[in-house]
Amino acid sequence: MPPRRRRDEGPRRRPRRHWPIIALFVLGALAGVALWAYSPSLPAETLVARYANDRSKFIDVGGVRAHVREEGDPDGIPIVLIHGSMGSLHMWEGWVRELSGKARLISVDLPGHGLTGAWPRDEYTIDAYADFVEVLADELNLDRFVLVGHSMGGAVAWTFAATRPDRVSQLILVDAAGYPRTGEAPLPTRLARMPVVGDIGIYFKPERLVQRSLSEVYADPAMVTPERIRRYAELQRFPGNREATLQRARTQEPLDPAPLRRLDVPTLILWGGKDRWVPTADAFRFQNDIKGSEIEIFGALGHNPMEEDPKATAAAVAAFIKPITPRPTPPPEPPADQTVHPSVLPEKD
Repeated sequence: MPPRRRRDEGPRRRPRRHWPIIALFVLGALAGVALWAYSPSLPAETLVARYANDRSKFIDVGGVRAHVREEGDPDGIPIVLIHGSMGSLHMWEGWVRELSGKARLISVDLPGHGLTGAWPRDEYTIDAYADFVEVLADELNLDRFVLVGHSMGGAVAWTFAATRPDRVSQLILVDAAGYPRTGEAPLPTRLARMPVVGDIGIYFKPERLVQRSLSEVYADPAMVTPERIRRYAELQRFPGNREATLQRARTQEPLDPAPLRRLDVPTLILWGGKDRWVPTADAFRFQNDIKGSEIEIFGALGHNPMEEDPKATAAAVAAFIKPITPRPTPPPEPPADQTVHPSVLPEKD
């Protein structure tokens, strides 16, 4: 029996193609998220008005307009304070209050940080920052001085002391970088090192990452205030800072701690016992590698102990620093022979 033919049901309807509409919707949503997340650089003059004070000055240091504060006793022991990655000179304000009657305190925003901004040299490595410190000291007519460094700034400080030991009277390392990391790098560093993600991500609103980072930095959650989050986030948006951060994350080679064993500078090692970024074990490695160094651990504090307890940590500094002995003046060279000799000796008769 032949198969029955289907009744003609008329022309078939083509299925509606909704994908163009869906694609446009997705693209629109992504564009909306990008516009919401995008944060352009803030005007430099706005941030200077907001975060500089009457002690701030801006001086040329190696071609960059550096934000510097000189506070305390102008005749006191000079102490140069170097902040860490993504930080600014504001983190030393507690020490300035505590030590202002005992020392001349000099804090600075490193290139690519705070109110200093991008560096025409376009290098943001530890060695480049050590060069910056030398030029800063020359500009301020500092012969010898106490050098303090926190986190990345600690690596800058011990690198400077290892290469210019005649300029450093005493060295103070606060939760300093110096040894290869065994765990994961902080999230902002990992994101910056990712191709494309890092290049785009630096222009997204930084507040969420700042809040997360600060919650890891401080042992006391009360330190993560809206004002502190805002300051960190807005200073990252100072013109040139985010690009410098990206370059620093991608170009800084792993640190070589070998020079630490050659250091011959009186050294104090201060550490937060609850540091989640640089383990306390590194404090004892510094003590072992730097001969004659002293160490003090503050068990209840995190990665930024000078901010969490400025009174106790500054007291340790005050007990450590000693008057600076000027470098010995080299003996004067013997005067040149002033006798005038004739160019042609007369002939003997």
